[in-house]
Amino acid sequence: MNAEPIIHLESVTKRYGRAVTALDGVSLDIGAGEFTAIMGPSGSGKSTLMHVAAGLDSVTDGRIVVDGTDITHLQDRELTELRRRRIGFVFQSFNLVPTLDVAENVRLPIILDGRRPSVEEQQRIDALIARLGLGDRLRHRPNELSGGQQQRVAIARALATRPSVVFADEPTGALDTRTSRDVLGILRDATRSEGQSVVMVTHDPMAAAAADRIVFLSDGRIRDDRTGLTASEISEIMLGMESVA
Repeated sequence: MNAEPIIHLESVTKRYGRAVTALDGVSLDIGAGEFTAIMGPSGSGKSTLMHVAAGLDSVTDGRIVVDGTDITHLQDRELTELRRRRIGFVFQSFNLVPTLDVAENVRLPIILDGRRPSVEEQQRIDALIARLGLGDRLRHRPNELSGGQQQRVAIARALATRPSVVFADEPTGALDTRTSRDVLGILRDATRSEGQSVVMVTHDPMAAAAADRIVFLSDGRIRDDRTGLTASEISEIMLGMESVA
């Protein structure tokens, strides 16, 4: 793991108006090659944390550095370029382009960069498509796919360019048990063999147990930061947090 964190959040606060504080002075470092799960009760701030760390939302106070770049005050054009080239996303709502087929959706970050896939990128895409069982769906559009198939396309797209960081919002939420296991294995492989960092927001203790580290949020603050937990231990911590929420 590199000495410098791939993601650095320093006293990050996010307020919506005067009444809602979604993040309250959060400081967090995530190392390169680390698989981190973010958990917490509904309204804890976990999705907001992912959005500000990915540059999808601005902070009210504090500082965020991603892959050596301070993104806190970047202009929209610079943020867009950073997200396209160094960050991958797996959105809970998939965010596939309805007019593009599976192959085009997976290649979309490369297309938006104004180029064709390199040999290495195409090999990675082919391997991801095969492992995710999408080989017979390449010419299908999103409305011709099940929810689980759309989620797998989103995962392939997020990993296609080998970004430094992959943010995944409930990546197993629409998947059956077997496919969930395959997807978590792919995300773990990304950290182990590719040195990528994965930040996964999830409510599923089984999914979180696949991560190297689990960060627990409540009321916009980090309440616990643990490693090596089983799904049962994660469930117990979550039940305890929800009982006092």
